[in-house]
Amino acid sequence: MLISYKWIKNYVDLPDSLTPEELALKLTMSTVEVEGVEKQGKDLENIVVGLVKKVEKHPDADKLQVCTVFDGNEDWQVVCGGTNLYENMKVAFAKVGSRVRWHGEGNMVELAKAKIRGVESFGMICASSEIGLGELFPMKVETEILDLNSIDNIEWKVGSALSESVGLNDVIIDIDNKSMTHRPDLWGHYGMAREVASLYNKKLKDYKPAKIKEEKIEKIKVEVQDIDLCPRYMAVTIDGIKIAPSPDWMQKKLLAVGLKPINNIVDITNYILFDLGQPMHAFDRRDLSDDKIIVRRAEAGEEFTTLDDKKHKLTEDDLVIADTKKAVALAGIMGGQNSEVKDDTSKIVFESANFDASNVRRSATRLGLRTDSSSRFEKSLDPNNTELALERAVELTLEFCPDAKVVSNIVDEANFKLNQGPIELPLEFLNKKIGKEIKKKEVIKILESLGFGVKEKKDILYVTIPTWRATKDISIPEDLVEEVARIYGYGNIDTQLPTFPIIPPEKNNLKLLQNKIRDILHLKFAFSEVYNYSFISPKFLDLFDIDRADLIELDNPIAKDRPYLRYSLWPNMVENLEKNSHEFDSIKIFEIGKVFDKNIPGQRIADNSDDLLPRQDTMLGLAFSSKTNEKPFYELSEAVTGLLESFNCEYEIKNLVENKNSFLHPGRCANIFVGGELVGVVGEINPSAGQKIGIGERSAVAEINLDILVEQVAEKNKYNKLSVYPAIERDTAFLVDKAVKHVDVVTAIKNIDNLIISVELFDIFEGKNIEKNKKSMAYRITYLSDTETLRSEIVDELQKKVIKKLETDFGAQMRK
Repeated sequence: MLISYKWIKNYVDLPDSLTPEELALKLTMSTVEVEGVEKQGKDLENIVVGLVKKVEKHPDADKLQVCTVFDGNEDWQVVCGGTNLYENMKVAFAKVGSRVRWHGEGNMVELAKAKIRGVESFGMICASSEIGLGELFPMKVETEILDLNSIDNIEWKVGSALSESVGLNDVIIDIDNKSMTHRPDLWGHYGMAREVASLYNKKLKDYKPAKIKEEKIEKIKVEVQDIDLCPRYMAVTIDGIKIAPSPDWMQKKLLAVGLKPINNIVDITNYILFDLGQPMHAFDRRDLSDDKIIVRRAEAGEEFTTLDDKKHKLTEDDLVIADTKKAVALAGIMGGQNSEVKDDTSKIVFESANFDASNVRRSATRLGLRTDSSSRFEKSLDPNNTELALERAVELTLEFCPDAKVVSNIVDEANFKLNQGPIELPLEFLNKKIGKEIKKKEVIKILESLGFGVKEKKDILYVTIPTWRATKDISIPEDLVEEVARIYGYGNIDTQLPTFPIIPPEKNNLKLLQNKIRDILHLKFAFSEVYNYSFISPKFLDLFDIDRADLIELDNPIAKDRPYLRYSLWPNMVENLEKNSHEFDSIKIFEIGKVFDKNIPGQRIADNSDDLLPRQDTMLGLAFSSKTNEKPFYELSEAVTGLLESFNCEYEIKNLVENKNSFLHPGRCANIFVGGELVGVVGEINPSAGQKIGIGERSAVAEINLDILVEQVAEKNKYNKLSVYPAIERDTAFLVDKAVKHVDVVTAIKNIDNLIISVELFDIFEGKNIEKNKKSMAYRITYLSDTETLRSEIVDELQKKVIKKLETDFGAQMRK
């Protein structure tokens, strides 16, 4: 929101020594966030009131003239194409170095000395549109320059800065709207002035417009059908209106805050919007049927055209202002085209009302109509402002239109009640919260300067909330503590460290395990982490005949196509594989998240309840797919074993004796044991299942229960000193029957001797040049001693034992 510094000073007598920048900093440190401070006349720098002393025809151009312009100090020669030039004319003279917009279009350009058709020109005699004053001084024809002599209500002193002469010497403070969402009282200059007065301990001028003297020549009625959506509605009729431009002072105020002046009546409603913060609306009385205004919900499908000439289809949730035949305004948002004030309007009905914040916000959002009016009603405005706004609007109207008069009763349908307290505020509570003792006298002074009523009883204050802070802002003692602290000044409160002991949180082994798993899978195995919702699609369940009776169905799912809580991480991860397989040749992903099992009881809902939540275990899921890898089961198994080895725990991967999961390949799946406990499963996706899902490549998945795993590894991670002696690696390749299992081979080799620290499968092959029912397996065996450098002969002897073990236990045929 834009705030005019001069407008604020209309209500608060601030010292001349206070700069707008200092005020902006004060507001930022106490009340709202200021995004910027900008001088209003910055684009008029080096542009002065000039006097045309002589006008001569250009010697080499029919449409140009050579002028002598006096800037208050000296004469300048200027070439100009204005058609309305004459001697002794006062003009807007842009001197060399100033910035203008050629013909009122494009970007600002800096003027330099120029030669035009052979004649030197020092500056420019400007049209109003070329210096940003087109709205204040509209042009009649495109070729005319700004004739200051024709403007009677301003004293034009030759040589004076144009910005000073036209009154565009204000400073605009740009407030971040988000920083005052909770402060409906600050959405007008008077509310902001109240805040400034408190900050600088200055007196705030009263906002007391003249009371309306009603004349019941005609009667107007108002029917509010939903008092919850419209707690207050006021209206009055004024006749004898003459539509004309608003006075110069009002136009300048509106221009300062970024509004284009339209006419006296519309400008009055806009002025009050930015002055008091209360939106208003004016209807052309001719367009209202009968003598009745109805505040009602819109009919389903009702169409309405707003002032911006856009047609909207309304619902029963929208609130409209209507007469007996039609809607004439969207309540709190925008008026209708069918009742707008026109050039020949002579009788108007002023509306000043209060509408429900939530309803205005929902309608404005749905209709895409965020207006200055809706932005304020969304914040919960004070219903008492409706009366002040109506009185001020009538006062200004009678001032601007001398022949105007009130011709109806004043309608006031009021159905609201504000909770103004009092709030009990013990001084001990306040000082403890702030961390500094503030004298009672100072506390009372601060609260009263903000409009609060204060009664004291010993060391307890009973604080009454002003109406403009009672709609949604102030309701508890802590709110009052904040008010005192920010006006007192956060910088005046000593900063100190807390004196109470800081106890470190209890060690969360599960969280530490998850973080370590992420690091290992990222850095060592190049897996990418994915995050999926905790919901499952019935489509997946139907593909694999999974019984929905064992799953938890949500009463109000976020997505209608995923109403079930996941029982496993696999379903969503397999969807990840399918979607990414179209873009990437190789996919390695993992996810850590909770799964839900309603058949196993979990934690209590509350300490005093016997009701139990379903079991929610934290699982690690892995998935791998590659268009170039025909053995995804072994690739993923290596990642699982590498992960478990990082935890220095005893693990075992055993083939499933009986695989009841049709999702996994019957011969390529295994259980994962750690410390003798079953913690998970690794397996290749059944080809038929992969086809149903849309995965063309052989893929593998794994799932590990981290709640079980953490119990096995939490206290077993010990520091092992790295050996200072070199390791020796030997490769061994052999043929065995297809039925031989990798895990059995690894176990047999490792049990031969403690010097064997690693057995890694790096190749497996079957098919061409390999006997039927046979496969080739190749292992890299690592030997290492912690006490000495191994000699070749020792390793050779151990290698012979390995070969003999393979031949004896597995019928292996060694390959060279």
